[in-house]
This record gives sequence, structure tokens and C-alpha cells, in this order.
Amino acid sequence: MKTDEFDFILPESLIAQKPISKRDESKLMIVDRKNGKIEHTRFSNIIDYLEKGDILVLNDTKVIPARLYGAKQETNAAIEILLLNNISEDTWKCLVKHAKRIKKDDIITFGDGLLKAKCMEVEEEGIRILKFTYEGIFYELLEKLGTMPLPPYIKEKLEDKNRYQTVYAKNRGSAAAPTAGLHFTKDLLEKIKKKQIQVCYITLHVGLGTFRPVNVEDVTKHKMHSEFYQMKKETAQILNQAKLEGKRIISVGTTTTRTLETIINKYNKFCECEGFTDIFIYPGYKFQAIDALITNFHLPKSTLLMLVSAFSSKEIILNAYNEAVKNNYRFFSFGDAMFLK
Repeated sequence: MKTDEFDFILPESLIAQKPISKRDESKLMIVDRKNGKIEHTRFSNIIDYLEKGDILVLNDTKVIPARLYGAKQETNAAIEILLLNNISEDTWKCLVKHAKRIKKDDIITFGDGLLKAKCMEVEEEGIRILKFTYEGIFYELLEKLGTMPLPPYIKEKLEDKNRYQTVYAKNRGSAAAPTAGLHFTKDLLEKIKKKQIQVCYITLHVGLGTFRPVNVEDVTKHKMHSEFYQMKKETAQILNQAKLEGKRIISVGTTTTRTLETIINKYNKFCECEGFTDIFIYPGYKFQAIDALITNFHLPKSTLLMLVSAFSSKEIILNAYNEAVKNNYRFFSFGDAMFLK
């Protein structure tokens, strides 16, 4: 299976540079994943496509100001890092720009020394394990020194950083937002609950595994970076009961999907657990956890496009993407949504 098979032509003008004024006024494409039939509506109407008894699963991760600009202590060379995974209390797996400048035992300083990081390990592809030292509270320093790690295709400044958070964001640790969830408002979620649709949560801290480009010709040779996930007992019980009763489990986003599929593959059921996943879902994968998926429109040749193609078919998804281009849908993080039913 070739990476080029997941390419499509996307006019640059359709790459959303900022969020729409009201979250749930984005466009929504309804796609029957079996036959490819397409409908066009607004996201606020998602409730009309949800049924009493459905289970909606959301990723409650919260994006942190994970991009830090500092300097190498010895040479004062500029260093940019992106926090990826919190390995232990003050130790993080990080992506370092111009990583060759940072070797084991090197120290990076941020904010005139308010925050320092020592390189503990050197890994491939620009990854470094950094141990931070500071006075005070780490996340408060991050708020002061860090910036929101918007994807590189977003060139405009984000006026309201809360628009790169879901309204239900709770557990800090992501380097990127689970963007399918950005369309929900608190009012819409309340309406969904009133329709007797259960809403439950998992956590997956979005890191490099989700948005790292596929740079190999053969899809199967791509390696995902691991990301931390967690499922609470209450969510596991709701999902296991849904399986017993044949209710639809609707995943909001590819991060939620990867978490649910990881857990059911590992334990043959849903359960209270946490760990790291590097699951890579592409066509040929047999889904066990989910019955429907709400997602955004993804980058050409990306692992996310491969995942949605696996859930439907490559032909149906690429046809839907071509329809989205024709109908001026907005793409990527701040773009419009698709419901694969």
C-alpha cells in the first residue's frame, strides 16, 4: 500500500487559518461509510443524526503551551522545543528544532533562567529526553513562557487561545488539540444529553504520533510515536454495557478512536487503564470498538486520512474529500467536520 494513494489536491485557500465565529456553525458532511452517500448540513444539526441510546465518546485532553523558546547555556544558540510526553514528574520527551545542537548533559535555559532543562537522553528524529528544574509550579511557568503549538499550516495569530481547546478540555498534557471536538458547544452537549445520548470521556494526550508526516513510500513501514492514554472505570462500564446492548459507540475524533481501539485490542473489552499507544490504523484494519466517527478533514497522505479510509474505504473517503473541495469546506484543525455513520 503506497502513501501516494492517499494524496488529493487541496487549494491552499481552503486551509482554515482561524476558527469560525461560532463553534457549531461549521459545515458538517454526513457520509454513509458503506455506500458513500453524502449529505451537507451544519454541525449544530449533528443531534438530528444521533439516536436515543447512542454513546458519544470525547477526548478531554487539554492543550498546554507546549512550545518553548530558549537558548543553549554554553553557546547561547537559539533552541526551540515542543513538549510531547510527560515521562515522569519533571521529565519530558521533547521534539527539538535543530536537535544536533543538543547533546547529552547540555542545558537549555528559558525565560532568563526561570526554567532550565538538562538533556538526559538523545533519541532519533530530533527527540530528546529533558529534565526540567525550576522554582514554583511547572504549569504556571509554562503559561508564562510557553506558546500554543499551532500546526505549521496555520499562519495567522490566534486571537483567543481558548478556541484551540474543546469546551470540555480537562486533563493537561497535549501538544495539539483533538480538533473534532472543537465544534461542540456546552449548549449542544446539553441538548445531546437531553436526547438520552450518553456522553463519556477518555484522555489521549496528543503528541507526535498523531501529526507526524508519513515519509515512507510504503504505508506499512511508517512507525507511530507513542502517546499517553487513560480510561476511567465509569467510561469503561458505559462502553461495555453499550456493547452488550448493541448500542452505537460514536467516537469524536481520531485520537478517541485510537484510544478505544488500543484498549479493546489489548484487553478484549473496555476497562479502567492507562498506558502508551503507538497504534497505526490504515486500510485492512478491523475495527472492534466504534460504530461511527465524527472527524475533521485531514492532511493529504497523513495517518489520520489513512485511519478514516480504514473505517470506510479509500475510494469513499477520497470522493467525499473531492466533494468537500467542490463545496468550499474548510480543512484541517480549524476546519469543518465529517460524520461517518
